[in-house]
Amino acid sequence: TYLWSVWLFVMLVLVCALRVPFRISDSVSAVSMFLNTLTPKFYVALTGTSSLISGLILIFEWWYFRKYGTSFIEQVSVSHLRPLLGGVDNSSPTNSNTSNGDADSSRQSVSECKVWRNPLNLFRGAEYNRYTWVTGREPLTYYDMNLSAQDHQTFFTCDSDHLRPADAIMQKAWRERNPQARISAAHEALDLEDCATAYILLAEEEATTIVEAEKLFKQALKAGESCYRRSQQVQHHGAQHEAQHRRDTNVLVYIKRRLAMCSRKLGRTREAVKMMRDLMKEFPLLSMFNIHENLLESLLELQAYADVQAVLAKYDDISLPKSATICYTAALLKARAVSDKFSPEAASRRGLSPAEMNAVEAIHRAVEFNPHVPKYLLEMKSLILPPEHILKRGDSEAIAYAFFHLQHWKRVEGALNLLHCTWEGTVFHEVSVYPKKELPFFILFTAGLCSFTAMLALLTHQFPELMGVFAKAFLSTLFAPLNFIMEKVENILPSSLWHQLTRI
Repeated sequence: TYLWSVWLFVMLVLVCALRVPFRISDSVSAVSMFLNTLTPKFYVALTGTSSLISGLILIFEWWYFRKYGTSFIEQVSVSHLRPLLGGVDNSSPTNSNTSNGDADSSRQSVSECKVWRNPLNLFRGAEYNRYTWVTGREPLTYYDMNLSAQDHQTFFTCDSDHLRPADAIMQKAWRERNPQARISAAHEALDLEDCATAYILLAEEEATTIVEAEKLFKQALKAGESCYRRSQQVQHHGAQHEAQHRRDTNVLVYIKRRLAMCSRKLGRTREAVKMMRDLMKEFPLLSMFNIHENLLESLLELQAYADVQAVLAKYDDISLPKSATICYTAALLKARAVSDKFSPEAASRRGLSPAEMNAVEAIHRAVEFNPHVPKYLLEMKSLILPPEHILKRGDSEAIAYAFFHLQHWKRVEGALNLLHCTWEGTVFHEVSVYPKKELPFFILFTAGLCSFTAMLALLTHQFPELMGVFAKAFLSTLFAPLNFIMEKVENILPSSLWHQLTRI
């Protein structure tokens, strides 16, 4: 649609530039005269030129696709032409950079984002930095840390930060690239007052153990609850107060979630589960943190499989965004029912039972969603520290899932054996892209452009009379609305003014 609109606009510009009369009869006669004067060399040149142009477009699009992972023509159409034509862009990120929570029902109409914040991301100071101390290498990429910096500015800052000196300092701290500069700014903010976001930064980046991080998060909780109560009382007094309350809500939810993760890492799993359940009940509309994935992992650690199934029944819905955690946890529960007695030799002789068939279908469904996970669960590929952000259906999501859930698969007897025997039979895409784009748009465009131009040139050369009739009909249809408008304008305007306009 966009390309045809551009083509029509170019044709109209050419008509005006060449001063072609707008009368249908004159246009048709001019086209007929033009077609009668063409020689076979013109059609050969036209075909060769169109093929050359199509080939250049194909090479450029291939290079652009390999470098940026998307089609240039498609990107320009969606980003620039669609807004001009009144379209709505549904491909904008909706999860990792959302500052406030929406209702679960509203998530049905929101497209899924590619890059998500890892719900189980580690602590930089207490966990990621340990890898740096031992190996001297950075465990996180600059791109990953840049996304986290954007998240921090979205979650922990608002337009009214200049009213509170400590918040103003922290607003600058979240933009700092140097970790020591961020930590120094957090201490400077705490010298002024108890600042929840300053405690968060120190707990995440300065604390060297989970115990130290938990202490700092408890101090952050006191300051965060105080700010939340104050902003809650005046949240309806204006847009500025609304933004401040939304920020304080995000801060409070983040602190409680990280405290629950501290309890989970320190072995107090039941306490962590209770904290997560209370948090989900207190803030049911805040879905951006994906707390249910933390809850699933903790329940699997407790081997509370009935509770895991209850959580899956709520979140494993076709209208909600999927994840490797949801798909593979559902497969694990199905596999648990049959994996201890499963034998590939016996199954080949007697066939699969209904329960085994359900388990195999669940594994196929999970592998189809993310085909990278089985190689990590089966330890065919080495695990590394998970990133702070993951690409849905990509290798980074597989690493993040297997890093925390491999132990749960090992705990279920025969589950990994069942996965090993069945996962390779799944039909999946080698390049995991969501939504599916197996054939890039530019290949269809360039092939269609070259084929259409060559066919048009050949038909015009072989059947000039028939193509002349077709050209007459096409031009009549194309210029009929324009002729109608011009006739109306001619009837309305004075004849002297009309003659001046036509001369121009």
